[in-house]
Amino acid sequence: MTSRTKTNSRLSSRRRFLTQAAALTSAAAIPYTFTAPRSFANEKKTGLRFALIGVGGNGTRTGPVGKQYADLVALCDVDARHLEAGNGLLCDGKADLYSDYREVLARDDIDVVQISTPDHWHTKILIEAMLSGKDAYCEKPLTLTIDEGKLIREVQKQTGRVVQVGTQQRSSFDLFNKALAVIADNRIGKLKKITIGIDAGGWSPEIPLADVPEGLDWDRWLGPTPEMPFRYLENPEKGNDGKKRSYTNGHTHFRWWYEHSGGKLTDWGAHHIDIAMLGIEAAGQNSDPVSVGGTSKHEVDFKDGMPQQGNRYNTAREFDLTVKFADKDVQMNIRHDVDNGILFEGTGGRIFVNRGKLVGKAIEELAANPLPEDAIAKIYRNMPVVSNNRDAHWLNFIHAIENRTLPISDVHSHMKMLNVCHLAGISCRLDRTIHWDQSTETIVGDELAQSMMARPYRKGYEIEM
Repeated sequence: MTSRTKTNSRLSSRRRFLTQAAALTSAAAIPYTFTAPRSFANEKKTGLRFALIGVGGNGTRTGPVGKQYADLVALCDVDARHLEAGNGLLCDGKADLYSDYREVLARDDIDVVQISTPDHWHTKILIEAMLSGKDAYCEKPLTLTIDEGKLIREVQKQTGRVVQVGTQQRSSFDLFNKALAVIADNRIGKLKKITIGIDAGGWSPEIPLADVPEGLDWDRWLGPTPEMPFRYLENPEKGNDGKKRSYTNGHTHFRWWYEHSGGKLTDWGAHHIDIAMLGIEAAGQNSDPVSVGGTSKHEVDFKDGMPQQGNRYNTAREFDLTVKFADKDVQMNIRHDVDNGILFEGTGGRIFVNRGKLVGKAIEELAANPLPEDAIAKIYRNMPVVSNNRDAHWLNFIHAIENRTLPISDVHSHMKMLNVCHLAGISCRLDRTIHWDQSTETIVGDELAQSMMARPYRKGYEIEM
């Protein structure tokens, strides 16, 4: 599928990078200055024009939020069915449609891109978007590897572009930020243990080869990841919700394939481990990780960290992992078999938080002894706080664009957390404890594990610099 509207010419990413870098010299010199809060009440559209790259399930769920504040003018997806459905649902059939994201990045009239592709496409598109002079909202996890995160952070510093990672729990004021404020106000004392429940990973039977669905460019969907045949199996039995279950190595189920993602550890882990590490920092303790190890279970065999069976889900299904930090007084456990959420235990009490509740004695005591008025504002770096959590993350992104500041979920703090998720995944794949040097951001004492900090890109899908 080609675009309805073509640009007359396309600047190379390198040329655009040089142009934008020069234009942003003054902003890049002070990229981390935060302005005083302002109200977003009755916020109207900003005049920003944005494109949605990745129009599948996650894109159609989150696209409407950004559409309230910026003009959604273009959609991009390698599946023509997603484009057609997304155009009708999000844009009344009026968007410019693309199958190649590079055509989107070449447009000078697009200010912002939202990247809602499967995980394995995040890094390449994000880096090239920054180099083309675009600010970006990118869904989590930001990367497939540790070294990709280093590259993203380097490019962000060079270009001064604003990148908001889609870890929306950082903009949840009544639950997660409130929990962090309680910890910061010393209501549960010094942290000793954090237990994180992220549920079990996906399971599948053996999935047979199948014809690629009409309209899906399977080669481009695979992109930077290894070439593999398309697989699909429909389960004739319905689940408890009355819906049939299917298994595939494509849409929706990509998360359960090491080739394309990191399973639950980079899915829910990228949300809850994030809040847990922010909690350590809120308590004034050192969140630098030093090791990750424990036990895990896969449905396929592994050799030297690589799955040995290619016809069923291969990311970790079960896990009980321990993360140790430079602060030896606190440790984190990541488990599949406890309630989804985060349990903070300190010397003076404990609290539990997830997307549905925030409970504990310290929370009950807030009725008689409220937090200071500015407690949550401090957690939110004194940026604007809005009552609607659903919109807050995108509005924070807009605030950062307007003020050329780091957003609340910036790539630098995100990658410190996501590296723990990646280390956990490497530990599961190698079935041993992985040791980490935060000062050099390197795995130490294990050459094979260190080699897994990066992955090769398939020919033709290298990152364009």
